[in-house]
Amino acid sequence: MLLADKICIITGAASERGIGRATARLFAAQGGRVIILDLDGDAAAAAARDLGEGHRGYACDVADKTACEAATKRVVDEFGRVDALVNNAGITQPVKTLEIDAASYDRILDVNLRGTLYMSQAALPSMKAQRAGSIVCISSVSAQRGGGIFGGPHYSAAKAGVLGLAKAMAREFGPDNIRVNSVTPGLIQTDITAGKLDDAMREKILEGIPMRRLGDAQDVARACLFLASDLASYTTGAVIDVNGGMLIH
Repeated sequence: MLLADKICIITGAASERGIGRATARLFAAQGGRVIILDLDGDAAAAAARDLGEGHRGYACDVADKTACEAATKRVVDEFGRVDALVNNAGITQPVKTLEIDAASYDRILDVNLRGTLYMSQAALPSMKAQRAGSIVCISSVSAQRGGGIFGGPHYSAAKAGVLGLAKAMAREFGPDNIRVNSVTPGLIQTDITAGKLDDAMREKILEGIPMRRLGDAQDVARACLFLASDLASYTTGAVIDVNGGMLIH
């Protein structure tokens, strides 16, 4: 069991076909005690029940610092610590540069980037106290290649910010034995992409992927498991690409 007795918080993990939910299932299967945080508290609680006894699901708006602190305190009060945090919560918007308005920009940056900061700030004191911990930040291939299929430039900017934030935190908290790494998924089959790809679009996309398939949420979950576990005990500030070769650099 790679995560035996580890207390693991995963944000944005209530969606049935999402990366967060797949990560929650895999972490639970590897012995982790999983706490799912999601904007929809009822869905988070239901998702936690599906994992089995001992897991939890709470409502949390990651763009609200007070909510992040309250949810994390609830976890620490019940379980005594936080061993791993997966900053998965995110939203996207398929618009062009000149179509981005102030409200949309704020919404995309708030959830994807500000949420990563606020949840990390909430979890880090517990990790510092025990001098151990792992934070995994979900970025995107769109941050690396300057745009994706379903995300606008503000999404690329937010996810690029996640990469910079994670590397800076890795440098700052390495002396506390806290590891901070990022995962950059390519085009993954989730609820976000469901129904949006016709056959012609899918074939065109596959031409640019050497492995000739779209990714699934489990592919990303496995990378998160590696980074959260002691298998990655000397890995920090790293970026793991999970894109089938869509971007090789």
